[in-house]
Amino acid sequence: MTLTTGRRTLFAAVCAVAVACVYAAQPVLAEIGTDLHVPAAHLGWIVAAGQLGYLAGLAVLVPLGDLMDRRKLIAGHLLLAAVGAFLAAAATGTWMLLAGLAAAGLFAVVVQTTVAFAAALSTPEERGRNLGAVTSGVVVGILGARIAAGALAALWGWRSVYVALALLMTVLACLVFRMLPPDPRPDRTPCRQVPASLGELFRERLFLSRGLIAFFLFASFGTLWSGLALPLATAPWEFSPAQIGLFGFAGLAGALGAARAGRWADSGFANAVTGGALALLVVSWLATGQASWSLWLVVLGVVVLDFAVQAVHVSNQHLLTTRHPDRTSTVIGGYMLFYSLGSAVGATATTTVFAHAGWAGSSILGATFAACAFLVWSTNRTQSSDV
Repeated sequence: MTLTTGRRTLFAAVCAVAVACVYAAQPVLAEIGTDLHVPAAHLGWIVAAGQLGYLAGLAVLVPLGDLMDRRKLIAGHLLLAAVGAFLAAAATGTWMLLAGLAAAGLFAVVVQTTVAFAAALSTPEERGRNLGAVTSGVVVGILGARIAAGALAALWGWRSVYVALALLMTVLACLVFRMLPPDPRPDRTPCRQVPASLGELFRERLFLSRGLIAFFLFASFGTLWSGLALPLATAPWEFSPAQIGLFGFAGLAGALGAARAGRWADSGFANAVTGGALALLVVSWLATGQASWSLWLVVLGVVVLDFAVQAVHVSNQHLLTTRHPDRTSTVIGGYMLFYSLGSAVGATATTTVFAHAGWAGSSILGATFAACAFLVWSTNRTQSSDV
């Protein structure tokens, strides 16, 4: 089956809005902290709550995509994530906020069910192209959330961000039923086989190496995007949340510039793209580390970092779904466990390090994560199926 442009766009939109629930707090952390009296050193837990909910969803909910009709699953998870976002918007204390964000993150794993569905509906010749297009929605959501959240917070406060997300997810749930086909699989993985299938993956070297790369990749990514608002909100810049959110445009430019990564993967270059992009990721921290005196270097570093992250992410998923076309939900869900854990580690570590060593310390942390990802790739590069 060939995906139409309309369906591919809907898949990307679902990914963008769902993942925005997990990352929308980043540019408004300071405002949330002031409103709910959260100490600066603990602000990272606001982002981590969504990430930890996401982590639980990857383990528990994503494998359901190999058991159930994915169209119904996507619509249902969107509606439940909307409930979590409404709860966050209505929070009167820290624990209520964390519960809402964790619930939204739990069901935001609809992203992975959506990616798996797109891969399953694609022909082998266009799988990389479709994955590139659909996962670009993930990056648009992560970075676009910064732009939109900053603007909405400036106009109506941080709570309006989660109200808007809840409404968007409700609308998308309706569109999923209207525009997507029923799941075409005549046979689905028996429920009792899913845990065994996931266990087999964790014994496979390709899966483990690509998972570890994702862990360090998104720990580096989380270090930047969960921490960058902190130096920008203080002297000498003292930017508002809306101004900080504008840096998301630089990230979008970089990530969308990597849209061809899927086509490169279709041509057999996924492993080479991974190595080159990880080297760029390490180098990007030389620029983003200069946030205390040069905004232009920060912008350059953000563009390069997000280009690298998207290129590696698409290449990883292409290799894994090509190796396991019969269980795309399970393999993507397992792979994204590493992604979510890495993002949570980056989010919590960067605020703690910043409180003690400033942005220079956070930059060294992000570069170290990137170097570890490159080391994993170089040690395991011959294990990829395109070599």
